[in-house]
Amino acid sequence: MNKKLDAIDLFSGAGGLSYGLSKSNFNITLANEIENDFAKSFSINHKSTKMICDDIHNIDFKKELKKLKIKEVDLLCGGPPCQGFSTVGKKNKLDKRNSLFWEFIRAVNEIEPKAIMFENVSGFKKLYNGAAFSTLIKELEDIGYRTYSAILDAANYGLPQRRLRTIIIAVDKNKSFNYPDITHSDNDIFNKPYLTIMDAISDLPALNFRESKDQYLSAPKNKYQKAMRNGTKILTEHNSSKYGSKMREILKLIPKNGSVLDLPEHLRPKSYFNNVYGRLDSSSPAPTMTRNFGTPSSSRCIHPFQNRALSTREGARLQSFPDNFVFYGSKTSKNLQIGNAVPPLLGEVLGKSIYDSIIN
Repeated sequence: MNKKLDAIDLFSGAGGLSYGLSKSNFNITLANEIENDFAKSFSINHKSTKMICDDIHNIDFKKELKKLKIKEVDLLCGGPPCQGFSTVGKKNKLDKRNSLFWEFIRAVNEIEPKAIMFENVSGFKKLYNGAAFSTLIKELEDIGYRTYSAILDAANYGLPQRRLRTIIIAVDKNKSFNYPDITHSDNDIFNKPYLTIMDAISDLPALNFRESKDQYLSAPKNKYQKAMRNGTKILTEHNSSKYGSKMREILKLIPKNGSVLDLPEHLRPKSYFNNVYGRLDSSSPAPTMTRNFGTPSSSRCIHPFQNRALSTREGARLQSFPDNFVFYGSKTSKNLQIGNAVPPLLGEVLGKSIYDSIIN
Protein backbone atom coordinates (compact mmCIF):
# COMPACT_ATOMS: atom_id res chain seq x y z
CA MET A 1 0.00 0.00 0.00
CA ASN A 2 1.31 3.44 -0.96
CA LYS A 3 2.50 5.70 1.82
CA LYS A 4 0.11 8.50 2.81
CA LEU A 5 1.48 12.03 2.49
CA ASP A 6 0.38 15.01 4.61
CA ALA A 7 -1.27 18.03 2.99
CA ILE A 8 -2.63 21.41 4.11
CA ASP A 9 -5.46 23.12 2.22
CA LEU A 10 -5.79 26.92 2.49
CA PHE A 11 -8.82 28.87 1.23
CA SER A 12 -10.32 25.39 1.16
CA GLY A 13 -13.98 26.16 0.49
CA ALA A 14 -16.25 23.19 1.02
CA GLY A 15 -13.36 20.81 0.36
CA GLY A 16 -13.52 19.77 -3.30
CA LEU A 17 -9.75 19.86 -3.74
CA SER A 18 -9.17 18.09 -0.42
CA TYR A 19 -11.63 15.36 -1.35
CA GLY A 20 -9.76 14.75 -4.61
CA LEU A 21 -6.36 14.78 -2.92
CA SER A 22 -7.58 12.33 -0.28
CA LYS A 23 -8.32 9.88 -3.11
CA SER A 24 -4.70 10.13 -4.30
CA ASN A 25 -2.94 9.17 -1.07
CA PHE A 26 -2.90 12.53 0.70
CA ASN A 27 -3.98 12.92 4.30
CA ILE A 28 -5.42 16.42 4.78
CA THR A 29 -4.17 17.32 8.24
CA LEU A 30 -5.11 21.01 8.37
CA ALA A 31 -7.45 23.32 6.45
CA ASN A 32 -8.43 26.97 6.63
CA GLU A 33 -11.61 28.65 5.41
CA ILE A 34 -13.10 31.94 6.56
CA GLU A 35 -16.74 31.35 5.50
CA ASN A 36 -18.70 29.51 8.18
CA ASP A 37 -21.00 27.44 5.92
CA PHE A 38 -18.08 26.40 3.73
CA ALA A 39 -16.02 25.38 6.76
CA LYS A 40 -18.91 23.34 8.18
CA SER A 41 -19.34 21.51 4.88
CA PHE A 42 -15.61 20.79 4.87
CA SER A 43 -15.67 19.40 8.42
CA ILE A 44 -18.72 17.21 7.78
CA ASN A 45 -16.92 15.53 4.89
CA HIS A 46 -13.36 15.55 6.29
CA LYS A 47 -13.86 14.51 9.89
CA SER A 48 -10.18 13.82 10.64
CA THR A 49 -8.96 17.20 9.37
CA LYS A 50 -8.44 20.11 11.73
CA MET A 51 -10.45 22.98 10.24
CA ILE A 52 -9.60 26.53 11.31
CA CYS A 53 -12.58 28.73 10.42
CA ASP A 54 -10.88 32.11 10.71
CA ASP A 55 -9.17 34.88 8.78
CA ILE A 56 -5.82 33.51 7.56
CA HIS A 57 -4.10 36.62 8.98
CA ASN A 58 -4.81 35.27 12.47
CA ILE A 59 -3.15 31.88 11.98
CA ASP A 60 0.35 31.08 13.18
CA PHE A 61 1.15 28.02 11.08
CA LYS A 62 4.26 27.06 13.04
CA LYS A 63 2.17 26.90 16.21
CA GLU A 64 -0.57 24.88 14.50
CA LEU A 65 1.91 22.33 13.19
CA LYS A 66 3.41 22.03 16.66
CA LYS A 67 -0.05 21.42 18.17
CA LEU A 68 -0.72 18.70 15.61
CA LYS A 69 2.77 17.23 16.16
CA ILE A 70 3.50 17.50 12.45
CA LYS A 71 7.20 17.82 11.69
CA GLU A 72 7.00 17.73 7.91
CA VAL A 73 4.32 18.78 5.40
CA ASP A 74 4.40 17.23 1.95
CA LEU A 75 1.95 19.50 0.12
CA LEU A 76 0.52 22.96 0.69
CA CYS A 77 -2.29 23.93 -1.65
CA GLY A 78 -4.63 26.86 -2.04
CA GLY A 79 -6.17 29.45 -4.31
CA PRO A 80 -6.43 32.84 -2.64
CA PRO A 81 -9.18 35.03 -4.16
CA CYS A 82 -7.56 37.12 -6.88
CA GLN A 83 -9.48 40.33 -6.20
CA GLY A 84 -7.02 43.06 -5.25
CA PHE A 85 -3.84 41.48 -6.60
CA SER A 86 -3.31 44.59 -8.74
CA THR A 87 -0.48 46.00 -6.63
CA VAL A 88 1.30 42.75 -5.78
CA GLY A 89 4.20 43.45 -8.14
CA LYS A 90 4.92 46.74 -6.37
CA LYS A 91 6.13 44.80 -3.31
CA ASN A 92 3.85 46.70 -0.96
CA LYS A 93 3.15 43.83 1.41
CA LEU A 94 1.08 46.07 3.69
CA ASP A 95 -1.47 46.83 0.97
CA LYS A 96 -4.70 45.25 2.21
CA ARG A 97 -5.95 44.79 -1.33
CA ASN A 98 -3.42 42.05 -2.02
CA SER A 99 -2.86 40.80 1.51
CA LEU A 100 -4.27 37.33 0.83
CA PHE A 101 -1.58 36.80 -1.80
CA TRP A 102 1.13 37.63 0.72
CA GLU A 103 -0.54 35.51 3.37
CA PHE A 104 -0.17 32.54 1.04
CA ILE A 105 3.55 33.30 0.67
CA ARG A 106 3.83 33.66 4.46
CA ALA A 107 2.23 30.24 4.87
CA VAL A 108 4.78 28.75 2.45
CA ASN A 109 7.62 30.23 4.50
CA GLU A 110 6.22 29.05 7.84
CA ILE A 111 5.17 25.57 6.72
CA GLU A 112 8.10 24.79 4.38
CA PRO A 113 6.23 22.13 2.40
CA LYS A 114 7.93 19.77 -0.03
CA ALA A 115 5.51 20.80 -2.79
CA ILE A 116 2.98 23.57 -3.45
CA MET A 117 -0.10 23.75 -5.61
CA PHE A 118 -1.53 27.21 -6.38
CA GLU A 119 -4.88 27.31 -8.20
CA ASN A 120 -6.55 30.35 -9.73
CA VAL A 121 -8.52 31.77 -12.65
CA SER A 122 -7.46 30.91 -16.20
CA GLY A 123 -6.36 34.51 -16.84
CA PHE A 124 -4.14 34.66 -13.75
CA LYS A 125 -0.91 34.89 -15.78
CA LYS A 126 -2.12 38.09 -17.48
CA LEU A 127 -3.96 39.50 -14.49
CA TYR A 128 -2.89 43.07 -13.68
CA ASN A 129 -0.31 43.00 -16.48
CA GLY A 130 1.22 39.81 -15.12
CA ALA A 131 2.25 41.36 -11.78
CA ALA A 132 0.73 38.70 -9.55
CA PHE A 133 1.98 35.75 -11.63
CA SER A 134 5.55 36.98 -12.00
CA THR A 135 5.73 37.90 -8.32
CA LEU A 136 4.45 34.50 -7.22
CA ILE A 137 6.97 32.67 -9.40
CA LYS A 138 9.83 34.88 -8.20
CA GLU A 139 8.88 34.48 -4.52
CA LEU A 140 8.64 30.69 -4.78
CA GLU A 141 11.91 30.41 -6.69
CA ASP A 142 13.67 32.72 -4.23
CA ILE A 143 12.58 30.40 -1.41
CA GLY A 144 14.15 27.49 -3.29
CA TYR A 145 11.44 25.84 -5.37
CA ARG A 146 11.32 24.88 -9.02
CA THR A 147 8.04 26.08 -10.55
CA TYR A 148 5.75 24.81 -13.29
CA SER A 149 2.66 26.57 -14.64
CA ALA A 150 -0.12 25.57 -17.01
CA ILE A 151 -3.74 26.32 -17.83
CA LEU A 152 -5.70 23.08 -17.56
CA ASP A 153 -9.19 22.30 -18.82
CA ALA A 154 -10.83 19.89 -16.38
CA ALA A 155 -12.87 18.42 -19.27
CA ASN A 156 -9.61 16.91 -20.55
CA TYR A 157 -9.49 14.74 -17.42
CA GLY A 158 -13.06 13.44 -17.39
CA LEU A 159 -15.08 16.31 -15.91
CA PRO A 160 -18.39 16.90 -17.78
CA GLN A 161 -17.61 20.62 -17.83
CA ARG A 162 -15.23 22.92 -19.69
CA ARG A 163 -13.40 24.51 -16.77
CA LEU A 164 -10.11 26.32 -17.39
CA ARG A 165 -7.90 27.01 -14.38
CA THR A 166 -4.31 28.15 -13.87
CA ILE A 167 -2.39 25.52 -11.93
CA ILE A 168 1.07 26.43 -10.60
CA ILE A 169 3.13 23.64 -9.05
CA ALA A 170 6.32 24.21 -7.05
CA VAL A 171 8.65 21.40 -6.02
CA ASP A 172 12.11 21.01 -4.52
CA LYS A 173 14.84 22.06 -6.97
CA ASN A 174 16.12 18.49 -6.99
CA LYS A 175 12.72 17.19 -8.07
CA SER A 176 10.73 17.46 -11.29
CA PHE A 177 7.02 17.54 -12.03
CA ASN A 178 4.91 16.41 -14.97
CA TYR A 179 1.33 17.55 -15.48
CA PRO A 180 -1.07 14.62 -15.90
CA ASP A 181 -1.63 13.30 -19.42
CA ILE A 182 -4.88 14.29 -21.10
CA THR A 183 -7.39 11.43 -21.05
CA HIS A 184 -10.45 13.01 -22.73
CA SER A 185 -10.81 15.22 -25.80
CA ASP A 186 -13.01 15.91 -28.83
CA ASN A 187 -10.63 13.70 -30.82
CA ASP A 188 -11.61 10.23 -29.66
CA ILE A 189 -9.02 8.61 -31.92
CA PHE A 190 -6.39 9.27 -29.27
CA ASN A 191 -8.44 9.88 -26.10
CA LYS A 192 -11.81 9.10 -24.59
CA PRO A 193 -14.50 11.53 -25.79
CA TYR A 194 -15.51 14.39 -23.52
CA LEU A 195 -18.22 13.56 -21.00
CA THR A 196 -21.44 15.41 -21.75
CA ILE A 197 -23.93 16.99 -19.40
CA MET A 198 -26.31 14.07 -19.85
CA ASP A 199 -23.51 11.59 -19.18
CA ALA A 200 -23.44 13.18 -15.75
CA ILE A 201 -27.13 13.69 -14.91
CA SER A 202 -29.35 11.40 -17.02
CA ASP A 203 -30.05 9.10 -14.05
CA LEU A 204 -31.72 11.98 -12.15
CA PRO A 205 -35.52 12.38 -12.35
CA ALA A 206 -37.37 15.25 -14.02
CA LEU A 207 -38.54 18.13 -11.82
CA ASN A 208 -41.44 20.52 -12.05
CA PHE A 209 -41.38 24.01 -10.56
CA ARG A 210 -40.70 24.03 -6.82
CA GLU A 211 -40.29 20.27 -6.63
CA SER A 212 -37.83 17.98 -4.89
CA LYS A 213 -37.26 14.25 -5.45
CA ASP A 214 -35.31 11.70 -3.43
CA GLN A 215 -35.44 8.68 -5.74
CA TYR A 216 -33.11 8.10 -8.69
CA LEU A 217 -34.68 7.76 -12.13
CA SER A 218 -32.67 4.64 -12.95
CA ALA A 219 -29.60 2.63 -12.10
CA PRO A 220 -26.31 4.33 -13.08
CA LYS A 221 -26.02 4.44 -16.86
CA ASN A 222 -22.23 4.75 -17.10
CA LYS A 223 -19.01 4.68 -15.08
CA TYR A 224 -19.20 8.37 -14.18
CA GLN A 225 -22.70 8.07 -12.72
CA LYS A 226 -21.70 4.94 -10.82
CA ALA A 227 -18.70 6.76 -9.35
CA MET A 228 -20.85 9.77 -8.41
CA ARG A 229 -23.50 7.57 -6.79
CA ASN A 230 -20.76 5.99 -4.69
CA GLY A 231 -23.25 3.51 -3.23
CA THR A 232 -25.80 6.21 -2.34
CA LYS A 233 -29.40 4.95 -2.20
CA ILE A 234 -31.33 8.14 -1.35
CA LEU A 235 -31.06 11.09 -3.72
CA THR A 236 -30.48 14.45 -2.01
CA GLU A 237 -30.31 18.11 -3.08
CA HIS A 238 -32.30 17.45 -6.26
CA ASN A 239 -34.71 20.36 -6.22
CA SER A 240 -36.24 23.05 -8.39
CA SER A 241 -37.02 26.63 -7.41
CA LYS A 242 -40.37 28.38 -7.45
CA TYR A 243 -40.70 30.63 -10.51
CA GLY A 244 -43.15 33.47 -11.15
CA SER A 245 -45.41 33.55 -14.19
CA LYS A 246 -43.03 35.71 -16.24
CA MET A 247 -40.08 33.40 -15.58
CA ARG A 248 -42.16 30.35 -16.49
CA GLU A 249 -43.08 31.99 -19.78
CA ILE A 250 -39.43 32.80 -20.48
CA LEU A 251 -38.28 29.25 -19.73
CA LYS A 252 -40.90 27.74 -22.05
CA LEU A 253 -39.74 29.96 -24.91
CA ILE A 254 -36.04 29.07 -24.74
CA PRO A 255 -35.49 26.48 -27.54
CA LYS A 256 -32.87 23.73 -27.72
CA ASN A 257 -29.43 25.32 -27.18
CA GLY A 258 -31.18 28.73 -27.20
CA SER A 259 -30.63 31.86 -25.12
CA VAL A 260 -31.98 35.34 -24.39
CA LEU A 261 -31.60 36.10 -28.10
CA ASP A 262 -34.53 33.76 -28.79
CA LEU A 263 -36.89 35.70 -26.54
CA PRO A 264 -39.30 38.39 -27.78
CA GLU A 265 -38.12 41.90 -26.98
CA HIS A 266 -40.67 42.48 -24.21
CA LEU A 267 -39.29 39.51 -22.21
CA ARG A 268 -35.62 40.46 -22.50
CA PRO A 269 -33.79 42.41 -19.77
CA LYS A 270 -32.89 46.03 -20.50
CA SER A 271 -29.24 45.04 -20.79
CA TYR A 272 -27.73 41.58 -20.99
CA PHE A 273 -24.94 39.29 -22.14
CA ASN A 274 -25.83 37.00 -25.02
CA ASN A 275 -25.45 33.79 -23.01
CA VAL A 276 -27.96 34.61 -20.25
CA TYR A 277 -31.15 32.54 -20.13
CA GLY A 278 -29.12 29.94 -22.00
CA ARG A 279 -30.26 26.35 -22.38
CA LEU A 280 -27.47 23.81 -21.95
CA ASP A 281 -26.39 21.62 -24.87
CA SER A 282 -27.12 18.00 -23.92
CA SER A 283 -24.44 16.63 -26.28
CA SER A 284 -21.51 18.65 -24.89
CA PRO A 285 -19.77 19.23 -21.58
CA ALA A 286 -21.27 22.08 -19.57
CA PRO A 287 -19.64 25.50 -19.82
CA THR A 288 -17.87 26.71 -16.69
CA MET A 289 -20.21 26.40 -13.71
CA THR A 290 -20.59 29.56 -11.64
CA ARG A 291 -22.12 30.22 -8.24
CA ASN A 292 -25.37 31.16 -10.00
CA PHE A 293 -26.03 27.86 -11.79
CA GLY A 294 -29.42 27.66 -10.06
CA THR A 295 -30.56 31.03 -11.47
CA PRO A 296 -32.07 30.90 -15.01
CA SER A 297 -31.12 34.53 -15.76
CA SER A 298 -27.44 33.73 -15.15
CA SER A 299 -25.06 32.48 -17.85
CA ARG A 300 -26.03 29.23 -19.57
CA CYS A 301 -27.50 26.96 -16.88
CA ILE A 302 -31.04 26.01 -17.96
CA HIS A 303 -31.61 22.25 -18.14
CA PRO A 304 -31.25 20.84 -21.69
CA PHE A 305 -34.86 19.57 -21.80
CA GLN A 306 -36.69 20.80 -18.70
CA ASN A 307 -37.91 24.37 -18.09
CA ARG A 308 -35.80 25.15 -15.02
CA ALA A 309 -32.26 25.93 -13.94
CA LEU A 310 -30.02 23.15 -12.68
CA SER A 311 -30.71 21.61 -9.30
CA THR A 312 -28.09 21.68 -6.56
CA ARG A 313 -27.39 17.98 -7.16
CA GLU A 314 -26.98 18.48 -10.90
CA GLY A 315 -24.50 21.27 -10.26
CA ALA A 316 -22.60 19.04 -7.85
CA ARG A 317 -22.53 16.25 -10.44
CA LEU A 318 -21.08 18.57 -13.07
CA GLN A 319 -18.38 19.54 -10.55
CA SER A 320 -17.72 15.83 -9.72
CA PHE A 321 -18.86 16.00 -6.09
CA PRO A 322 -20.16 12.52 -5.17
CA ASP A 323 -23.81 12.21 -4.15
CA ASN A 324 -22.88 11.40 -0.55
CA PHE A 325 -20.91 14.64 -0.15
CA VAL A 326 -22.90 16.77 2.31
CA PHE A 327 -23.28 20.54 1.87
CA TYR A 328 -24.25 22.74 4.83
CA GLY A 329 -26.36 25.90 4.61
CA SER A 330 -29.10 27.42 2.48
CA LYS A 331 -29.58 26.46 -1.17
CA THR A 332 -27.88 29.70 -2.20
CA SER A 333 -24.92 28.92 0.04
CA LYS A 334 -24.66 25.34 -1.20
CA ASN A 335 -24.68 26.46 -4.84
CA LEU A 336 -22.00 29.02 -4.04
CA GLN A 337 -19.85 26.33 -2.41
CA ILE A 338 -20.25 24.08 -5.44
CA GLY A 339 -19.66 26.78 -8.05
CA ASN A 340 -16.54 28.09 -6.31
CA ALA A 341 -14.94 24.69 -5.74
CA VAL A 342 -11.98 23.02 -7.32
CA PRO A 343 -13.62 19.93 -8.87
CA PRO A 344 -12.69 16.86 -6.79
CA LEU A 345 -11.85 14.96 -9.98
CA LEU A 346 -9.26 17.56 -10.98
CA GLY A 347 -7.84 17.46 -7.44
CA GLU A 348 -7.50 13.69 -7.66
CA VAL A 349 -5.77 13.74 -11.05
CA LEU A 350 -3.34 16.49 -10.00
CA GLY A 351 -2.79 14.81 -6.64
CA LYS A 352 -1.51 11.66 -8.32
CA SER A 353 1.06 13.62 -10.34
CA ILE A 354 2.19 15.62 -7.29
CA TYR A 355 2.41 12.43 -5.22
CA ASP A 356 4.66 10.84 -7.85
CA SER A 357 6.86 13.95 -7.92
CA ILE A 358 7.34 13.91 -4.15
CA ILE A 359 8.07 10.23 -3.67
CA ASN A 360 10.29 9.76 -6.75
